[in-house]
Amino acid sequence: MLKPNVKTNSFFPIVGQRGPLAGSRGPLMESRGPLMESRGPLMESRGAWRSVGKSRLRVSSKAVLGAFPALLATLDAFVIVNAAVLTSSLYHGFRNDPSEAVGGEVTLALLIVALYVGQNLLHGVYRFRDVLSEKFNFPALLRRWIYAFFIASVLAFVTRSGGEMSRVATLLFFGVGAASLLATSRLAAHGTRELLRNGAVSLNRVFLVGYEEEIKSFTERYKPWSLGMEIVTAAVLRNQETIAEDLQLATATARIFQPDDVFILLPWHEVEAIEACVETFLGLPTSVHLGPDRILERFNGATLDKVGPISSIRLVRSPLNGVELMMKRAFDLVAAGCGLALLAPLFALVALAIKLESPGPVFFRQRRYGFNQQPFSIFKFRSMTWLKEGADLRQATRNDARVTRVGRFIRRTNIDELPQLINVLLGQMSLVGPRPHIMAHDQMLGRVVSQAARRHNVKPGITGWAQAHGFRGELDSGEKLRGRIEHDLYYIDHWSLWLDIRILFLTLFSRQAYRNAY
Repeated sequence: MLKPNVKTNSFFPIVGQRGPLAGSRGPLMESRGPLMESRGPLMESRGAWRSVGKSRLRVSSKAVLGAFPALLATLDAFVIVNAAVLTSSLYHGFRNDPSEAVGGEVTLALLIVALYVGQNLLHGVYRFRDVLSEKFNFPALLRRWIYAFFIASVLAFVTRSGGEMSRVATLLFFGVGAASLLATSRLAAHGTRELLRNGAVSLNRVFLVGYEEEIKSFTERYKPWSLGMEIVTAAVLRNQETIAEDLQLATATARIFQPDDVFILLPWHEVEAIEACVETFLGLPTSVHLGPDRILERFNGATLDKVGPISSIRLVRSPLNGVELMMKRAFDLVAAGCGLALLAPLFALVALAIKLESPGPVFFRQRRYGFNQQPFSIFKFRSMTWLKEGADLRQATRNDARVTRVGRFIRRTNIDELPQLINVLLGQMSLVGPRPHIMAHDQMLGRVVSQAARRHNVKPGITGWAQAHGFRGELDSGEKLRGRIEHDLYYIDHWSLWLDIRILFLTLFSRQAYRNAY
């Protein structure tokens, strides 16, 4: 039997018995099999199986998992201390007092190291898989840095352990430290992915078992070698009638290769075949995984839930849980209440200008769909000539003759939306969320974009992620439609109180937020 060189992963044999992937001279696939290149059983990068190279040094998963968190923690500590020394030295050098001690800044830096690195260890930020699989989260890094810096500064002041620290040097340290941590975190994530992509590091030795098509599809779709998986071999099952014989050979092969994980790659509807595989591999000292079904590719947040004896795969969670709903509602009530109190004089001036320019009510009310597609009446300052209910209510267009002079100003500055603070207090809207469209547009979006209805899974907002990026105004193209929906769905899937604050800031101060305002 052909046995691969585990250190270099020179071979990737396929186990089978006269199956479509098996070679003609034995149970292990020869180099001329349909999935292999002529130069050997490992396909080059153009095929389904990817070679990781014969001469590259490989690092074991235990060594990587053990050393990686310590390495990143040490790197962060080094960066923080050096940022303190550098900023203090530059500041005192600029003031022509290079002899000034930097002990205070170093003491502060050591306190920050303990708090910042401690938070990262607590949240698992340094784990190899987290660095690999999660998108870089700068707001989370910044929050931990601010927290650590603030607490350390208070401790240094109270205990007088910081010496005579310069306020300017301390502020410089804050900025340089945050930027340096951002850069090193991104470099660490990039370096980790490169190590895995080049095959220099593997976290798991994996054994694949399943039908030929499923094995081929799994490797082509997911490229497991780029995720730290070293595929030591694969066993091809011919059909359900021969599964007992095929699994007997697969078990013997798995005992030889001693993989860390076994992936069962079978269609989920073939329950009997899956149960046979599970029963077989439970007798081996390895982790057993049921391979991913194609439906799961649509849901990045799918998790396994268990309530008593009931096990299920949760494909989608509710956008906000109970605590998050309370936080968002409290923020809305406080901010909307304060906003109405502070803006009362502006409301009076706008109302007077509207009444003086044209006849009709000050406020414009219109039915919109809200949370869970429940209709409600939205408040806006009237910006057009007054139309009776049931008249032409088409969406405003550029240079629309119906828009008054006052209306043009309040629309361009977003003042016309401010009365919706009343809707927020009534619980019909939130400060931030997907903008509510007129009902005809909601129905049109549902026909054009399949997931448009998800916009109603949270309360509509006065402003939103789409509006902060300029997706507002007339929906006159497919690109605008898709852009607005995609941004709204991103907001729903990534909600946080920090994101709400960021969107409000962008709405007030970003040029993009005022684009297409007419």
